[in-house]
Amino acid sequence: MASKKGVRITITIECTDCRTNNDQRTPGVSRYSTTKNRRNTTARLELKKFCPHCNKHTVHKEIK
Repeated sequence: MASKKGVRITITIECTDCRTNNDQRTPGVSRYSTTKNRRNTTARLELKKFCPHCNKHTVHKEIK
């Protein structure tokens, strides 16, 4: 059987502050996985999520 490729894809979003700041609470980068509709949202996704490494809500951007 051929698998039907859907419109929704799974993406990974990563904390922007952890990537650039070395003076955070703990080492590492916060990552979340979510889905998006590739037809309606063609641009890269940006969400405000809680980062346990920075211990605050920061902007998380979509990575490849």
